[in-house]
Amino acid sequence: MLVYLIRRLFNVAATLLVVSAVTFGIFFAVPKLTGSDPALMYAGRETSETALQGIRVKMGFDKPISEQYWVFLKGIFVGRDYDAGTEVTHCAAPCFGYSFKSEAPVWQTMLDRMPVTLSLALGAAVIWVLAGVATGVVSALKRRTAIDRTVMVGALAGVSLPIFFTGMVAPAVFVYSLGWLDVSNYKPLTEDPLAWLNSMILPWVTLAFLFAATYARITRATMLEVLGEDYIRTARAKGLKEGVVIRKHALRSTLTPIVTMFGLDLGGLLGGAVLTETTFNFQGLGTAAVAAIGQGDLPVIMGVTLLAALFVVMANLIVDLLYAVIDPRVRLT
Repeated sequence: MLVYLIRRLFNVAATLLVVSAVTFGIFFAVPKLTGSDPALMYAGRETSETALQGIRVKMGFDKPISEQYWVFLKGIFVGRDYDAGTEVTHCAAPCFGYSFKSEAPVWQTMLDRMPVTLSLALGAAVIWVLAGVATGVVSALKRRTAIDRTVMVGALAGVSLPIFFTGMVAPAVFVYSLGWLDVSNYKPLTEDPLAWLNSMILPWVTLAFLFAATYARITRATMLEVLGEDYIRTARAKGLKEGVVIRKHALRSTLTPIVTMFGLDLGGLLGGAVLTETTFNFQGLGTAAVAAIGQGDLPVIMGVTLLAALFVVMANLIVDLLYAVIDPRVRLT
């Protein structure tokens, strides 16, 4: 098990290194090859050449790309200094640079936005896993009944409807028509837990509806396949209760593809649930990335991209470890 873990950790480190190198190259090497000057994005086009040269020196844009990347990579772990000649600005680790537009530290910007995205993604994840797996199992056990058809129709609707549509319909129904919920901007959990919960219920349900529908369909299909296996028939022939057969044998095998999906979906959402945050006007990582793309703010875009990559590879690492728990044969691969 230890060797398995070390091998997976090495893969995580290698993946993050490759992603950081490719991302840095796309954002800084490619524009330089096409004649674009990052200093212009930082200062604007109405800046004198002398001022632009000072920015190039301070930000390190005058150095070779390989040296810029090394300084950027080192800054994440130990910090870095921006030397303008007359003054030195220290960026503490983890340093992802400074925003071209607001000149705020990118890491601090991501820290400010992260609680919103974490609250949205984790809360919705709990709902969609519980609801999706439970309805998928019930649908498989009640195959070709009215319950099965109703669940699958709902799942088809959930898969088909985009988040920006359900994000507009849900408030219209549950807030303005029925008055069951209230629409409010995000409230931090540490300031007012009840207000935080009230602000998150509708976004959670709206986001979870899409994923729960997919999980229900996958769970149903996998459960039906598992229920037809020989070892399930053997367990029933031995006289085991149906609940034990479903819980200890069928469900355990059904969870394998669900764990894979969950790791990828949650990792991607932690990098920014763009459509949900935009629909409900939540200032999370997703809306920060969208705003940065519109403004050409390369350091913020790169910071969010690398953070999203970190979430995805860590989610996959956890999935690999869960595989080793669910199926011990995985440890040998």
